[in-house]
Amino acid sequence: MMATKGLTRPTVLGRAVGACARLLIAFFRTVPDLVWALVFVISVGLGPFAGTLAIAVDTIGFCGRFFAESMEDVEKGPGEALTAAGASRLDTIFCAIIPAAMPSFITTSLFALEKATRSSVVLGLVGAGGIGIELKVAMDFFDYQLAMTIILMIFALVLVVERLGSIARRNILEGNSQ
Repeated sequence: MMATKGLTRPTVLGRAVGACARLLIAFFRTVPDLVWALVFVISVGLGPFAGTLAIAVDTIGFCGRFFAESMEDVEKGPGEALTAAGASRLDTIFCAIIPAAMPSFITTSLFALEKATRSSVVLGLVGAGGIGIELKVAMDFFDYQLAMTIILMIFALVLVVERLGSIARRNILEGNSQ
């Protein structure tokens, strides 16, 4: 009988722990980063710490799903071979599953960095610190030249992060194919 995707048993965790982890990750993904920012601004006050917490929770939700899928999608042969040779479950995870999923982990992490760069601007607008707050202040004082300068700097920063991410992904993926 062939197992269908989604019904296969979790690669790393037991069923109950895996189900709880997936539920928590789904909750983190469901709540928008702007709402997380408001929650953390209320909890810890205005400033960059609230923004950092909001981006961290949002990134956990974003990356967690992709990391879990990557680990479940790796080829089962090497893991089964290690298990047949007497390796423990932990050995199998660290010697077969994680190395096979590492290119996907790295690519997802780089995309998350790009996403966090964009999110940091929006979160600053609600008082969570960062360059977004400077943009809001410029707009509040009708200093449109400063606001445009900030927008152009944000645009340049996003382009630099995207370009560096593309270079890193290419280098990593070329290094794994050799």
